[in-house]
Amino acid sequence: MTHREATAELVLAGWTPCGVGDWAIGLRSPDGLWAARVCPFDPAYAAFLELCRRRPGNPHLPRIAFDTPLEGGGTLAVLEFLIPLEAARAEELARRWREGTGGPALAEVRRVAAAVDAEFRARTPWWDGVDLNAGNLRQALDGRVVVVDVFCMDGASVYGQVLRDAAVVRAELPGSRHILDIPYIARESTPEEIRALRSAWYRTP
Repeated sequence: MTHREATAELVLAGWTPCGVGDWAIGLRSPDGLWAARVCPFDPAYAAFLELCRRRPGNPHLPRIAFDTPLEGGGTLAVLEFLIPLEAARAEELARRWREGTGGPALAEVRRVAAAVDAEFRARTPWWDGVDLNAGNLRQALDGRVVVVDVFCMDGASVYGQVLRDAAVVRAELPGSRHILDIPYIARESTPEEIRALRSAWYRTP
């Protein structure tokens, strides 16, 4: 199914929309224990899922119950529900990550993230790398501090290339059919900018 169909199915099953990011939306399960992340297009999220697979049980990574690709380049992932971390604490932990002064479990995540970053950088166009800031630190319901979404694409360059020649993006990122459906475009773009992107993306060669 597409990201639209996945979102509709979750809502019909009683999941409640609870957040909107740049690349995805979040819905919370009826029992409050889980969150579904539905994104139409986000090549960087595959790297984060790979990080979680390589270090299951690390206290600084969320528990992933389920993930699957969606038709047209999207992803659906179900992970433990996370709440915002107090700002000062998040800033402090982000600083420790940058300086490499966190505890052993955080150092392990940092080390494996660097390896995943190198692998994806070598094969993913418009890769931007590791981006851990205070907003990427959350708190699990059991009190653990959890790292999320630590990898990113150079979105400005990707969408700039869409405007210049969308065929290049289609060739380099074949799983990008729903590239214009990310929340950031809907939230931040003017009608004129949306029209220009859609015209460029759907232009017949």
